[in-house]
Amino acid sequence: MAQTPTTLIPLGFPAPAFSLPDTVSGKVISLDELKSDKATVIMFICNHCPFVVHVIDELVRIANDYIPKGVSFIAISSNDVVKYPQDGPEMMKEFAAVKSLPFPYLYDETQDVARAYSAACTPDFSIFDRELKCVYRGQLDDSRPSNGKPVTGKDIREALDNILAAKPVSADQKVSIGCNIKWRQ
Repeated sequence: MAQTPTTLIPLGFPAPAFSLPDTVSGKVISLDELKSDKATVIMFICNHCPFVVHVIDELVRIANDYIPKGVSFIAISSNDVVKYPQDGPEMMKEFAAVKSLPFPYLYDETQDVARAYSAACTPDFSIFDRELKCVYRGQLDDSRPSNGKPVTGKDIREALDNILAAKPVSADQKVSIGCNIKWRQ
């Protein structure tokens, strides 16, 4: 499994607008409809990546803990479904049901949204403040599929706790590591 880090770009960038189909509801949903006036977590994930599979249960726990506090979570899959059919919309819908995802799971068929966010890997996390400026672009925590460390969501939880407490998010952020996004040729 190839390990790809999140692309380092300066914090403070505005969240690029998008409208994508939600594989669960079948509706096209925009960022404007999904954003929060507190914090918005945008994550690029997919169904088959061992890094995503390793953390998905904690992602669901985090979302279930923070959605009631007004935080919005948006998952997007941008993988090439011709070469990786297990990441196609029907399989995404099934994955969302099996994992009880409490957030929309959007399909980025053109991969334009992944490019707009400079997403490089799955999972790839960005957290935006109430003004949709990026304040966090890093890892869930220190756990990886083969390092034996527990999945806690520590880094994402700390960033969200700071945002909710109106405290600055630490600029000391570790990049996420995952499988590369499967770009179309």
